[in-house]
Amino acid sequence: MSSYDQTRARLETYFDRTAAKTWAALTSDAPVSRIRQTVREGRDTMRAAMLGQLPDDLSGARILDAGCGAGPMTVELARRGADVLAVDISPSLLQVAQDRTPDHLKPQITFMAGDMLNTDHGSFDYVMAMDSLIHYSAADIAQALATLALRTHEKLVFTIAPKTPFLTAFWLVGKAFPRSDRSPQIVPHSVSGLGKAMKVARIEKPLRTVTRVSRGFYISQAMEVTS
Repeated sequence: MSSYDQTRARLETYFDRTAAKTWAALTSDAPVSRIRQTVREGRDTMRAAMLGQLPDDLSGARILDAGCGAGPMTVELARRGADVLAVDISPSLLQVAQDRTPDHLKPQITFMAGDMLNTDHGSFDYVMAMDSLIHYSAADIAQALATLALRTHEKLVFTIAPKTPFLTAFWLVGKAFPRSDRSPQIVPHSVSGLGKAMKVARIEKPLRTVTRVSRGFYISQAMEVTS
């Protein structure tokens, strides 16, 4: 089993069985702890920044929401007129996403449980991958981007965990705990390191930094690969 498949299997167990209710609450309007509130605010800010890289009118566009979770990105894309394939490894979170989707938008969305990299999904005008690659190595991210970029006509917008002192320390501390006692690791990366991994994967398309969001315990950096 490849390192990508091993990480994906851990993520499936975590998000579908261990933390499904937590993530459903985090992506709702339900009261949460102060720490989780900063994560919610950070994710809302990041989602808006990523959506800002796409046209306001997406009528006729086919978009992959890779790792859609409870569906907030999916709904916004559909509101702009897009035909959305919303893929997630957690059937539990997909059900939450379907339940929260307004009825008038449901004809524009196809929800599917499974691997976001599955080539059977076909090609897209845009791919959005918010916080769905942050648990992977640079090599695995580069390979994922290579797989998706070949099937993306316009641009691929995704996030990484930036290599800050805080996230690096958090990652090192997390490695000290037994794997069974911790959530999947967030792996921090530098842009230069990711760029080197992309060269190894023979991705010739340009990589650009969009923005970085830091809200309490949420630190994330949006990047894009254009055609």
